[in-house]
Amino acid sequence: MEEWFRLSEDEALSQLQAKWSGLDPAEIIKRREKYGENALLKAKRKSAFQVFLDQFKDLLVIILIIAAVISMISGDVESTGVIFAVLLLNAVLGTVENQKAEKTLDSLMALSAPVAVVMREGTIQQILSAELVPGDILLLEAGDMVAADGRILENYSMLVNESSLTGESLNVEKRTGKIRDEKVPLAEQNNMVFSGSLVAAGRAKVLVTGTGMDTEIGRIASLMNDTGEKKTPLQISLDQFGSRLAAGILLICALVFGLSIYRRMPVLDSLMFAVALAVAAIPEALSSIVTIVQAMGTQKMARENAIIKDLKAVESLGCVSVICSDKTGTLTQNRMTVQQIYVNNRLYPPELLNPEIPVHKYLLYDAVLNNDSAYHDGKPLGDPTEAALLQMAERAGAEEEVIKSHYPRIGEIPFDSQRKLMSTLHPIEGKKMLFTKGAQDVLLPRLTGIWTSEGIRPIRDGDLHTLVEQNEEFSIQGLRVLTFVCREMGENETLSEKSEQGYIFLGMVAMMDPPRPETKNAVLNARKAGIRPVMITGDHKITASSIAEKIGIMGDGDLAISGPELDDMTDEDLDKRLEKISVYARVSPEHKIRIVRAWQKKGHIVAMTGDGVNDAPALKQADIGVAMGKMGTEVSKDASAMILTDDNFATIIKAVANGRNVYRNIRNAIKFLLSGNMAGILCVLYTSIRGLPVPFAPVHLLFINLLTDSLPAIAIGMERAEADLLAQKPRNPKEGILTKRFVLQLLLQGALIAVFTMSAYGTGLVTGSEAAASTMAFSTLTLARLFHGFNCRSSHSILKIGLRSNLWSIMAFEAGAVLLAAVLFIPGLHTLFYVADLTGKQFLTILIFAFIPTLVIQAFKTIRESLY
Repeated sequence: MEEWFRLSEDEALSQLQAKWSGLDPAEIIKRREKYGENALLKAKRKSAFQVFLDQFKDLLVIILIIAAVISMISGDVESTGVIFAVLLLNAVLGTVENQKAEKTLDSLMALSAPVAVVMREGTIQQILSAELVPGDILLLEAGDMVAADGRILENYSMLVNESSLTGESLNVEKRTGKIRDEKVPLAEQNNMVFSGSLVAAGRAKVLVTGTGMDTEIGRIASLMNDTGEKKTPLQISLDQFGSRLAAGILLICALVFGLSIYRRMPVLDSLMFAVALAVAAIPEALSSIVTIVQAMGTQKMARENAIIKDLKAVESLGCVSVICSDKTGTLTQNRMTVQQIYVNNRLYPPELLNPEIPVHKYLLYDAVLNNDSAYHDGKPLGDPTEAALLQMAERAGAEEEVIKSHYPRIGEIPFDSQRKLMSTLHPIEGKKMLFTKGAQDVLLPRLTGIWTSEGIRPIRDGDLHTLVEQNEEFSIQGLRVLTFVCREMGENETLSEKSEQGYIFLGMVAMMDPPRPETKNAVLNARKAGIRPVMITGDHKITASSIAEKIGIMGDGDLAISGPELDDMTDEDLDKRLEKISVYARVSPEHKIRIVRAWQKKGHIVAMTGDGVNDAPALKQADIGVAMGKMGTEVSKDASAMILTDDNFATIIKAVANGRNVYRNIRNAIKFLLSGNMAGILCVLYTSIRGLPVPFAPVHLLFINLLTDSLPAIAIGMERAEADLLAQKPRNPKEGILTKRFVLQLLLQGALIAVFTMSAYGTGLVTGSEAAASTMAFSTLTLARLFHGFNCRSSHSILKIGLRSNLWSIMAFEAGAVLLAAVLFIPGLHTLFYVADLTGKQFLTILIFAFIPTLVIQAFKTIRESLY
């Protein structure tokens, strides 16, 4: 983009071949053809149908489709229908979830004003903001939303709120004239206005320099388009797991099919063996279970003021190792507050100012009367700094309305950026008193006296030296300072800028946007959890560093750098110094993305908090984008995965603990599903090698996987968090689900269940028919897996965690048992599920063989706990 802030007004007009009176119609048409509409472009999105088709690209889904086709060829219509119903349901759910997502650019477009007032050919016109072109003369006044980027030509005390773009909480005072510095951050380009910002006061005439995607907000939209969706660690793990499982299933199915053909089994029967094995191996309900457990986590978080927009984000929270937090409104309260008052050579908090002491009283008069802000229904109206002064007076016991009614304003000299002063004239106790507030460097040379406890006396060099030192001390602490002075006006003296001389020093007021009370403890908890907090802000470096030190983000040896300093660093330099930098100040949206990517490059899972438009690209780039619900813009909310309804940094730490618990529960649920499926695979393999009849019909395995397994898996997902969850370090996101220990547990537990399932199957073959044997195998596997749900609740034994600590697991077991009983005892279901009538002795055998695996696993856990 052109550095318009470095040009004078005439140079900018010349560069755009524009005139003070505005463009003519012919020129407007040419420019509209050249630059296009003043609107943001959207990234191309997939249609709902494309998203729906994408749901069938998974390798496990393709294997199930092949299995369904084979079942159809073999005449097993029931199994075919069930498989296709499951696949269709999962595809519809995936499509609906996807279509709810990306609305970010829609919100960005809503930030553009619908209409704009311009001057064209010397006449003032109101046009649609989309019709603005570079070279237009835009007229702005208080309350207007700026519709395009522009260079200020004429300025009349205009204040603009740019917090959503810059992160700076205070209104920006605009001016004319060029800025000669080569590198000027966006927040300091005070001769420019930017699309999407709000005019808080004053008015101005502006030359439009950028429209549509050529504006600062358009640049952010481009960053949003360029920032792709990232998979969560669990998604990556599940993808790896799915591909390995699919490869293993295909290999084993091919082996079983080949073995069956070698034994001269009919091709169709051989295919049905392979189908049974595929259905046994694939955890059809896995994706649904993961989604449900994540949804349970989101409900819990919602009760704790964290709204999760993207279910996948719940699990990612569990391995967050870096939180990049915006300062204003996130770590701080987003309101200026007076911290200390220097008066009579002492420091006071507002509460200790005494209106009975003359110098204190006149300082409070200056703060209240020389003030254009006010409170309405308990809410501040006007400039945040002036509102803070009214709050200071209230805390000191001074009543704003009483003071203003007793001492009306009879003259004023408004604040001006050149003078850096504001003055008002009031009748006080029979005298005309001029109250002034402003910058210390401007007021010190104008002082003739100082008000102390002994009264007013001439000011000395030592006094001036002390005042300068105190001002520097405030600045080191990151405080903004206003100096307050007054003087008595002569009876016939006329108020003018020449009157702003010969002052009596009253005091200095130091203020800041203070940290939230709970933030310090939240930062401490984050560090205990192994999470590195980093502050990224558009504010000044000194102010940001001071806040960071107060809340514990910045410690000994840590660094704070500004945006321009970051620009001078290569990626290699940043990589070397990254872990030492705790504060980034005066940063742009590109800086924020660069910082997030630098941490991600080091293998960290990054959470990014923010509330402004300028935060949106980084929120999207981060693994977890966290927006503020109260103060945040719609753009930041749409770009994020999580929204804090209380705008509280501490809520993020609660969400991290919940995320860790959700991942643990999902992992335990996967262990439950896969160990049960492993038992089914081993049973099919065993009968294939032995040349025995297939122990399960595909519908048996679908019944287990989709109905009786789903409820215990969901119950496992509702297990309560363990006490030491936050004391653990974040898990390694590169560690997949299928670790050696995890696979060994699956094999051993699956083998144990398979042994007793095949024992029941063998008993059925000896004491009954093939149908009875198949029914006993199906019933034993179902019931054993229901019992196994208690094993998978925790790595601890049931004796330690308590059977009744998760009542959902008991209800899930009961529901599964009822479903199994319905299949076994309702005659109408026998044909659908291929089950035979059993004797009482066979039912007792099923019960014993189904319970033994859980008994063995619980005994092992209890012995291990007693030893360690």
